[in-house]
Amino acid sequence: MIAESDSQQANKGDDAVAAPAAARRFIAAPPLVPEQQLARREGLPLLTFVAIMVLAGLAHLTGAPIFISLALLATGLAGLALHLHARRSVHRTVVLLDETTARSRAEIETLADRMWEMQESEERFRGLIDALGDLVIHRDRDGYIVYANKVFADLVETDQRDLAGKTLAELGIEVGIVPDAAFSDHECLSSTDVAIRTPGGPRWFSWIELSVRDKDSGAASHRAIARDITARKRAESSLITARERAEYASQAKSRFLATVSHEIRTPMNGIMGMARLLADTSLSPEQQTYVGAISTSASALLALIEDLLDYSKIEAGRFDPKPQPMSVREIADNIIELLAARAFAKDIGLGCHVEPDVPQLITADPGRVRQVLLNLIGNAIKFTDGGGVLVSIARARSETSDRICFTITDTGPGLREEDMERIFEEFEQADGTSTRAHGGAGLGLAISKRLVAAMGGTISVSSRLGQGSEFVFEIPATEATEAPQGRQNVLAGRRAVILSRNAVEADAIARTIRANGGTAGIATTVAQAAPLAEGCDVLLVDAAMEESDGRVLKRLRQSGFTDCEAITLIAPTDRGMLGEFRASGYATFLARPVRGGTLLRVLLTSHAPALAQPQPEKRRTPALRASSDRQQGLSVLIAEDNDINAMLARATLLKAGHRVKVVGNGKAAVEAVTGAGHKHRFDVVLMDLHMPVMDGLDAIAAIRRHEEETSAPPVPIMVLSADSQEKTRHAVLAHGASGFVTKPLDPDALVNAVEGQVAA
Repeated sequence: MIAESDSQQANKGDDAVAAPAAARRFIAAPPLVPEQQLARREGLPLLTFVAIMVLAGLAHLTGAPIFISLALLATGLAGLALHLHARRSVHRTVVLLDETTARSRAEIETLADRMWEMQESEERFRGLIDALGDLVIHRDRDGYIVYANKVFADLVETDQRDLAGKTLAELGIEVGIVPDAAFSDHECLSSTDVAIRTPGGPRWFSWIELSVRDKDSGAASHRAIARDITARKRAESSLITARERAEYASQAKSRFLATVSHEIRTPMNGIMGMARLLADTSLSPEQQTYVGAISTSASALLALIEDLLDYSKIEAGRFDPKPQPMSVREIADNIIELLAARAFAKDIGLGCHVEPDVPQLITADPGRVRQVLLNLIGNAIKFTDGGGVLVSIARARSETSDRICFTITDTGPGLREEDMERIFEEFEQADGTSTRAHGGAGLGLAISKRLVAAMGGTISVSSRLGQGSEFVFEIPATEATEAPQGRQNVLAGRRAVILSRNAVEADAIARTIRANGGTAGIATTVAQAAPLAEGCDVLLVDAAMEESDGRVLKRLRQSGFTDCEAITLIAPTDRGMLGEFRASGYATFLARPVRGGTLLRVLLTSHAPALAQPQPEKRRTPALRASSDRQQGLSVLIAEDNDINAMLARATLLKAGHRVKVVGNGKAAVEAVTGAGHKHRFDVVLMDLHMPVMDGLDAIAAIRRHEEETSAPPVPIMVLSADSQEKTRHAVLAHGASGFVTKPLDPDALVNAVEGQVAA
């Protein structure tokens, strides 16, 4: 049996691992029959025997009958015999008792030592758990605490001995009991994060609990260990807060850019529009140059604004591709024609070649493909001062993929190895010094990379310093519609010779001819072309090498090109010489940069008789139409608070033959449309979004309510806004607008939009 002092009980939790040996004392059982007591007891039977023997002798001496003396003598002897026998038995008993007592004492001491060792091991184990700082709780089936360690007791500020029989709910801890349905194979392991309120503030613990149910009795117990994760939770909370702040900052940046864009685009609308109107008046050559400079500068500023907006949208994660069927050839040809003026102004070539196996249609986002091509081709033109830029489009098919590959090759200065690693980053340029020759924000390639990645494609660059660069981007050829069969060798048997100093454009034309079954040779002088005359049936001559009297063609005829058809390649600035070229013997012309489809069509119509056959019909711009095109024109209401924008829209529509009324705010627009004093109805309303008194959206809503109340047919309302974001378009259409026109206003687009609303 083990007993402990009160002081040991009080300090048990503190010194559980190493209790001193002096703390133990044993209470031994008293000896059953000590030898001294046995010796004292032996004297009583011996005196009795002596007394009997004395009595027997006295009886014989006094003459008592003999049987009395014999009886006393027999009794004494019997008593003596019994005494001796008893003494031997007692001696054996004493020896046996001594042995038993010794064994009992040894066993008790051994058992006590073992019990003490077990107690010390348990206390060491509990001390180790407490040292780890984890909470350890054992609960019964009903959730009452059976055991909780000292760490838990200190956390809830309760004596460890008082925790037994309490529930966690009584201590302010919300951890329920696992339901019976959750047990699998009589066990259930659960985990959760638990917040425990403490005087120092809430602390978080990762609570892992093993619930075990007895197979026979069905009794369940729940043993849990919980580790402090307060630091992790605070870090997670800090990260969430930082992310929310970053998202808010990104949204604020996007709103700021959208607002600034709107504010900048509004005066830009006036600058570009007025320059356009001014260019349509009678100006001297010097004045035309100045007006052109205004338009060019305004366009560059507008492009920078668009780049910033695109970048902000991508950064905010609001870019979603809008796939739809698109023609790769059509987009490439349109962009080449759009950028041709920049290339010709620098006296460099610009060509495009599309392989015959490129699908007629693919499903992709045409606006984003167009934007990437504009960025890459525009950059190539900007950094190329001699030679030219070649755009090649091919199809790359394998067993696992089908992709369209766009390659833009230039003859510019090239890139260093270290520059190729960073030019796709934001605000990076190949030449980042203050003395660089070319400006820009360094966003075009960064935006292009993100756009291509969003469409599931890749973009890369290869270059050697001083030898030009090659940018390649690929996009999936999703839902490809194949080109009509039988067009791969449509020029079989045709042989062409191209005379041009512009190697890039000549190469693009030659590659197109060869890809479609024909043969082509390239020469830069008449002397180089002469050996190629044999078998030639079509001669393509760059108008930049020809004179007004056609002397180059005459020399070529004399060099062997007698029977072949002659076609001139003209730039937009050479169109005034078409009459002279026709008189000199050229059968037709091809506009530079040459479209692949137009080239094939011209070559297939051999010996075309009319020079103007491939020339598309020149469309008169809607902004310059005379009022005779329409007898009365349309009645248009313009609600615009900016005087310059209102003047531009009014002048554009008046030139197109329409009648225009201008008001300065949304309330005046509502009164003009719904007022009873107006005898005629407006055919179209142009409504600015941001105006004083009443903005555009409220004005549209008021007009639509009036139409519903009076059962009047809805008037087409076109919204004018410099905010070109997609969500703005959806918002105005949801408020009842019929269409959307983006500022800066393009005169042609404005007239087409107005007339299209009435035609629809």
